[in-house]
Amino acid sequence: MILGKVVGSIVSTRKNEKLIGQKLLIVRPLENMEAKGEFVAIDNVGAGIGETVLVAEGSAARIGCDLAEAPVDAAIVGIVDEN
Repeated sequence: MILGKVVGSIVSTRKNEKLIGQKLLIVRPLENMEAKGEFVAIDNVGAGIGETVLVAEGSAARIGCDLAEAPVDAAIVGIVDEN
């Protein structure tokens, strides 16, 4: 799990058919992750720009969002109220 802040959104007119209807957001990690900068994640919970979120990566992201066959590497699975 990654703790991050939503810093933007992605607009894509063409994408994989399994991603149609999915909201894509740009997340900046809050943890000390030297090798990882900002990344794109599927929004599974209705997060917005400026919110602190929990992000699952890899197969946990795909399975947790019922997108097991989609090309997903990161998914927002929670919005943090307080940290």
